Amino acid sequence: MAKSRTKSASHTPSPVAAGNLQLPGQVVLVMQGGGALGAFQAGVYEAMHEAGIEPDWVVGTSIGAINGAIIAGNSSQNRLSRLRQFWEMVASGAASAPHWKAFGMGNLMHNLNTVARGIPGFFAPNPASWVGAHTPLGISDASYYSTAPLRRTLAELVDFGRITKGGTRLTLGAVNVNLGRMRYFDSRDEVVGIDHVMASGALPPAFPAAVIDGEPFWDGGIYSNTPIEVVMDDHPRRDSVIFAAQLWQQEDAEPQTIQHVMARLKDIQYSSRAASHIARQQQIHHLRHVVRELGRLMPASARAKPEIKELLGWGCGTVMHVLPLQAPLLDGDDHTKDIDFTPGGIRARWAAGRELTRRRLAEAPWRGAADPRAGILVHD
Repeated sequence: MAKSRTKSASHTPSPVAAGNLQLPGQVVLVMQGGGALGAFQAGVYEAMHEAGIEPDWVVGTSIGAINGAIIAGNSSQNRLSRLRQFWEMVASGAASAPHWKAFGMGNLMHNLNTVARGIPGFFAPNPASWVGAHTPLGISDASYYSTAPLRRTLAELVDFGRITKGGTRLTLGAVNVNLGRMRYFDSRDEVVGIDHVMASGALPPAFPAAVIDGEPFWDGGIYSNTPIEVVMDDHPRRDSVIFAAQLWQQEDAEPQTIQHVMARLKDIQYSSRAASHIARQQQIHHLRHVVRELGRLMPASARAKPEIKELLGWGCGTVMHVLPLQAPLLDGDDHTKDIDFTPGGIRARWAAGRELTRRRLAEAPWRGAADPRAGILVHD
């Protein structure tokens, strides 16, 4: 099914009044990776914030890790202004590039400017890479760009001490370069700092790996760009409302040009089988509910046996409501949309996230009747 492309919504939904919503469980904000597309996530948070909803737990990968760190690492009063500060800063470089759209070249000059000069406060060209792709540089320098500017930006915008003290839980996904395995760094279980955010956003070969405890890590998006499974596998499990900010289109029209083929390839790759992951988790949680119901049918004397207790321990009665928040395609989007740091592009994606989330909050789909055997309810 084709997705529509739009510059902006024809109707701007009104904010949901703060305090009017009662959510059945912890609030979880899950954010994919996607570079400039991450402005959509900032808009999602803005709508939540204006409705008086603050996440209890933020899970992010790549740009989702950066947005997540800014949210978790600031008080609720400062989160939105810090997000705006970050996104206005990264858009400032593209604003200085020449505008050649009138000549039918789209964002070509902006993209070339990004490739040649980097993004302020985010990344800059790595001169060490100019000596050639075959030159041994070491895992921390084998990249086309340096992310030292991002490290300075994070130090300015994020209070990692606040995260360490155990306020909003923060979980960041990265992949171990040597082992090829996903690793989630969780502030509930360990200290999460700048290095962990850098690791989650270290997309090769553009950005260098981050070394943590002697092990190199890359962007978690190259392994699993939709880190929602970490919420559903959490222990102990809790009733939850999961706001899943998804940046890549799982469905689109059949591509007819090479450019569209490249765009479609990237969408499929980075949407990261989100629907199938959730479907699998639904099966698992349904079985957990079945185990719980079977336990209720057993006599108390049987449930008291140690071996039965152990088996019944696999059951649970938690309910997780998933609200997929799908970023729309914008006019002119192509395979370079994730480096579209133009002010107009950032504003459009931010507004799209805010307006979509306002609509979903007004619908409050978690209020509907639910099958007591269903552990995970997806509200498309």
